[in-house]
Amino acid sequence: MTLSVETPPVPELEDVVDPNEYDDAEIMGDTDYRRDELEGLLRDGAWEDAFEQWCSDTDVTADEWEVVLDLDLLAHFDFFWDDFADRVGYHAPGIPEDWKEREIHPDVDSWKTVSSINAGLTELGQLVCEVLKDDYITWESEYEAPEDLPDF
Repeated sequence: MTLSVETPPVPELEDVVDPNEYDDAEIMGDTDYRRDELEGLLRDGAWEDAFEQWCSDTDVTADEWEVVLDLDLLAHFDFFWDDFADRVGYHAPGIPEDWKEREIHPDVDSWKTVSSINAGLTELGQLVCEVLKDDYITWESEYEAPEDLPDF
């Protein structure tokens, strides 16, 4: 499926949340998350490249995309450098489990819609990380494993 929409603005990456506070991330070692550098790379084209790739293959519908924009979910993306794992980590925004009780949006009326949006944003986040690492990041991990690790 193809989603034909304009590329949204790059999310601003702020050092307000330690990635270890996310349920879906655990960072070991150095805490230089390089958010400023990552945001610069996103602005230099990584965001647009990843978004175009994502649009060409996503199952998110135009109506679901409107919900994403109405709820300003993209502003809640977070990308950070994980030096220990030599990778870009991310936290994808999503619609919370209590969406029915909160009446979060008039067009969010089924678990199918919620699941589609949440899965789509997770896929976008992963793709952004891959594009950043494969095509934009030029630095090397500074983590050096201890010399006394056992041989496996």
